[in-house]
Amino acid sequence: SRLDYLDELGVTAIWISPVYKNVETDADVDGYHGYWPQDFTQPNIHYGDVKALRSLVRAAHERDIYVIIDVVTNHVGQLFFYDINLNGNADEQTRGSGDQSAVLHINEHDPDFDPRGIQAETSLGEAGLAPVIFKHHPESNHMPPEPAVFQNPNAYNRKGRTVNFDDPDQLLHGDFPGGLKDINTTRCDVKQAMVDVYARWIELTDADGFRIDTVKHVENEFWRYFAQKIRQRLAEQGKNNFFMFGESFDGRVEMVGQFTRKDLPAQEQLDLENECVIDGRPITGDTLDGMFEFPQYYQVMRDVFQQGQSTDRIQTLWEQRAMFYGTEPNELGTGVAPIQTLVNFIDNHDVPRFLYEGDPEALHLAMLFALTEQGIPCIYYGTEQRFDGGNDPANREDMWLSGFDTSAPTFQWLKRLNAVRKAYPALRRGDQVVTWSTERVGDESDAGIFAFERRGGDAGDAYALVILNTHRGHDSAPTFEGASMAVSQPGGTVLVDALTGQEVTVASDGTLAPTLAPLSAMILVPQSQFVGGI
Repeated sequence: SRLDYLDELGVTAIWISPVYKNVETDADVDGYHGYWPQDFTQPNIHYGDVKALRSLVRAAHERDIYVIIDVVTNHVGQLFFYDINLNGNADEQTRGSGDQSAVLHINEHDPDFDPRGIQAETSLGEAGLAPVIFKHHPESNHMPPEPAVFQNPNAYNRKGRTVNFDDPDQLLHGDFPGGLKDINTTRCDVKQAMVDVYARWIELTDADGFRIDTVKHVENEFWRYFAQKIRQRLAEQGKNNFFMFGESFDGRVEMVGQFTRKDLPAQEQLDLENECVIDGRPITGDTLDGMFEFPQYYQVMRDVFQQGQSTDRIQTLWEQRAMFYGTEPNELGTGVAPIQTLVNFIDNHDVPRFLYEGDPEALHLAMLFALTEQGIPCIYYGTEQRFDGGNDPANREDMWLSGFDTSAPTFQWLKRLNAVRKAYPALRRGDQVVTWSTERVGDESDAGIFAFERRGGDAGDAYALVILNTHRGHDSAPTFEGASMAVSQPGGTVLVDALTGQEVTVASDGTLAPTLAPLSAMILVPQSQFVGGI
């Protein structure tokens, strides 16, 4: 019912919450978000039925809008407890006097990590792995998971709650805090079931991609299998160009980028992975098509645009991408290398909104950056209405309270940026080359300046030069101690700002140094390519 609002904004894809049946509420917290799966095969009744979802996708497609569905493969909701004391009940215990013995708190829904697996205990001592007991509470949908493969206790790692995410064993095999039970994603039946349930959702609805949750908590071998088998199955039915990108809530480029690289394991490990293959098509190095750019969130959106730190950190981050992200397209994938389809976001549902500690002027500049840099811009709902909530759940405000105001200033700014991006192929398809960055943040002439060209690649002869002044205190220009910014356009070329129509001319030595007001930007294009009226 709000597709017209999104269409007016210039949106070309929407990412929606997980659509399957979910735990309704747990520990007096509601599972509205969809990240507590119970039945991977059935729709969340609060959203409607499969027919309604199919109708949404069809209506979006009529407006040339793609639909991305959020999916979870790492865990299920709090659907079972560990029967540590072997009494058949879900207990919470405190043991020890604090004098002669240590005080221990044991919650059988969410016990602390044990690398051996959660152990049962009696008065005589440990008694082996604690049995898993599935819950039966239909009123909150704490029911045994579906499909049936997930009712096998061995489908889970059963090691308890992660307390140290820097421990690789806990990162991959620990339950997510809050009692979300970690699935053993190395098992063949689990891999096959995940492909079946999620491919089926696409077959039923014709949606266009997956945003994949908690990627770093799942083994790389799973992502090779899942991504390849999803693509192969959908391609057989004529569904191509299916986009899969992951979320790794981490600021380290090497941690995030690994899930896009075609790094094959040792032959022994690869042989084990191929034992899960049932269609005769062996596993290759192909994996995900892109990732949420969490490193950029921390190092650029937060550090530069919110906090005013130096812009040279942007260049450093971009230079690291080629070392850590995939540089070749995946077979049967989008046809574009993952390094070119990273999903650039300003904020999202896992971090405070930009305006929680930022201001509208800086937000507008960050939006311009996200919509002109290489990759896919992602704007969290409500940003266009200046939502300003803090950490989860304060950052998950009710959208309908905004009134869907299309005259709001940030709505209008984003609408315009989307139109500019659409009008200039260089901003969507061009390669990316930094032309100026600086370590200076004080009174220097170039403090806060960052500039980059978008050219070449799949953009043909299209060209754009983006210059930003992130400094809050004074005018700045891409020049310092007599040296000005060199650009690829020849001397005498007239460039026009796509936002204001202002003209600047490249000097005879191939340099350019326009002055920008605080927290402002220019998107310069050749005079022959300028599109007026935006």
